[in-house]
Amino acid sequence: MADTLSDYFQALERLKRGIPKIVPKDTKISNDAVALEAGRGKGSIKKSRPVFRNLIEAIDEVAAKQGKPKEEVKKKLASAQTSASNYRLLWEEALAREASLLVELIETRKELAKLTGEKVLPIRGRRP
Repeated sequence: MADTLSDYFQALERLKRGIPKIVPKDTKISNDAVALEAGRGKGSIKKSRPVFRNLIEAIDEVAAKQGKPKEEVKKKLASAQTSASNYRLLWEEALAREASLLVELIETRKELAKLTGEKVLPIRGRRP
């Protein structure tokens, strides 16, 4: 049984290092992943068996450490979303300024046409 446990611990170490032989590289570390990496069947590591107690504790410890980078990714994602939201707000404000300036330009041209008596042609011609 000690030989089997060493297979499991070696599989856990490979998963921890990110160089598994059997399971895909980014597999979430769990009892089943370690069992499959050790060449055993899924579910072969049972919590009810006292022989696996140390192995399960080691797996849980490594799995807890594996979850921390996900939190960092979530923070980066939240930061990127906030940044994108801010840039969208700036873009919408710029569009509002552009529209306001266009309205002001049209009104100024109309006023100029009234004052000078000349006919100012619009940028886009009118359709009949």
